[in-house]
This record gives sequence, C-alpha cells and structure tokens, in this order.
Amino acid sequence: MSTLEAVMTTQEVANRFNELSQTGQWEQIQTELFADNAVSIEPPTSPGMQSAEGLSAIKEKGKRFGEMVEEMHGGYSSAPVVGGRFFSVAMGMDCTMKGMSRQKMDEIAVYEVKDGKIVKEQFFY
Repeated sequence: MSTLEAVMTTQEVANRFNELSQTGQWEQIQTELFADNAVSIEPPTSPGMQSAEGLSAIKEKGKRFGEMVEEMHGGYSSAPVVGGRFFSVAMGMDCTMKGMSRQKMDEIAVYEVKDGKIVKEQFFY
C-alpha cells in the first residue's frame, strides 16, 4: 500500500508564506516551504548580502542579516500575487543596522515554486 502526500499548489505555498510572514516567522518559512536545493538571489549591487545556494546556505544568509540588525522598529509583507509557478510580495522593514542610522528598506521578492516547494527567491531593491 502506498500513500501519496499531496503537493501544495503555488497558491497554497503563497498563502502559507503569507500566514507565516505576518508574524515574522522567516525561519519557519524556510524550513517548511523551501526545497533543500533552493537558491536565493540578491541584486548584484547589494551592500553586504550575497546570493546563496542550498537551504543551509540560505538559512546562514538570514542569520548573518539578523546579526547586522541593531534594532527592528517594524516591518511588513504584502499579500502575495500569484502567476503560474511564481508569486511575489512587497516587503519592507524599518530598522537600525549596526553602525548606521535608522532606515526604511523596501523590496519586491519573487518566489518560484516547483513540486510544492520554493526553489528560488529573488529580491529587487
């Protein structure tokens, strides 16, 4: 007897992403929704953040970013817009980075879903 596990659709992944992002559960998003071989792409001009390949490298990238933040004053993630295998969200934060003044950062993040998991995230800012 075999049991088939249901594979989430892009809309279902996007909905779960939105549910978790509204309470800042970024590590849970990565653990639950990302494929082990996912890639994370930053703009080539990104100050201090680099692209990463593989879930463990993506988690480490998130940890490094968190270590750069002195104080988080607020943030947001918009409802997802889904198209085919992709969904996008507008995200932003109001924070003080270590050694810098308080600043607001806004970006668009695009996620690609394959076989019910996020296989690529790409940031535009």
